[in-house]
Amino acid sequence: PNYGANMKYRIEKDTMGEVNVPHDALWGAQTQRALENFKISGIKFAFPFGRSFIEALGVIKFAAAASNQKLKLLDSRKAMAIKAASKEVLSGKHDIQFPLDVFQTGSGTSTNMNANEVIANLATKKSRIKINANDHVNMSQSSNDVIPTAICISALLDTQRLLLPSLDNLIEVIDKKALSLKGQVKTGRTHLMDAMPIDFSQELSGWSAQLKAVEKSIVSASKEIAYLPQGGTAIGTGVNAHKDFGKLFAAEVSKLTKLNVKTSTNYFKSLSAQD
Repeated sequence: PNYGANMKYRIEKDTMGEVNVPHDALWGAQTQRALENFKISGIKFAFPFGRSFIEALGVIKFAAAASNQKLKLLDSRKAMAIKAASKEVLSGKHDIQFPLDVFQTGSGTSTNMNANEVIANLATKKSRIKINANDHVNMSQSSNDVIPTAICISALLDTQRLLLPSLDNLIEVIDKKALSLKGQVKTGRTHLMDAMPIDFSQELSGWSAQLKAVEKSIVSASKEIAYLPQGGTAIGTGVNAHKDFGKLFAAEVSKLTKLNVKTSTNYFKSLSAQD
């Protein structure tokens, strides 16, 4: 953002010292530092690609708070406040509070902290209980499992809500067109040259079959990324998280999103790649 000379600021502190943050911003010191340090592309998480990644972050913070509450690691009042704030984030109410460039630190630490700070400030304001971005919102988590989990959840959401319905529609349209052109012969081409006669419906049937095969691959890949990395924390050992956190977390995500997700069977693998 291009803050003008008349912009009002508040002072936030972190381990590096003091930093000026716009007075009405919900983010804090770490987000502000990243905003100043990573002025790279101007591409934000909510624009131009859609907001599913921010939605996924809201889902993660809600599910984490609910899990920590069940494990009696997080006070119920704080958990309720975090869950309420997380729901506002996942609904899209605060997308403007996620100003960071998609090109940033390698593990997405800046954006994880952006979510933590926004949710902590929202929760603190509404509950009048001091909610800490690190100790409470980010409890049992690290950027190293939050960001891969957000990749998985956002991909699953967009695949189910956007990609597969659009693909089904495209296949249906091609099949209808093929039927309407049955008996219409055209010249088939190979190597950019006219070759042999082919029925229009035959050519379109090839397109349809290709898309159906792709759809099967997408469904198969979706089953694989439904095993979430959350619970592996920094390097896959689960350090700083309860041994049951990942399982409870996946159940909370499933309940909230209606996605059929489970905790990963190998956090080392799931933290390393989402290929």
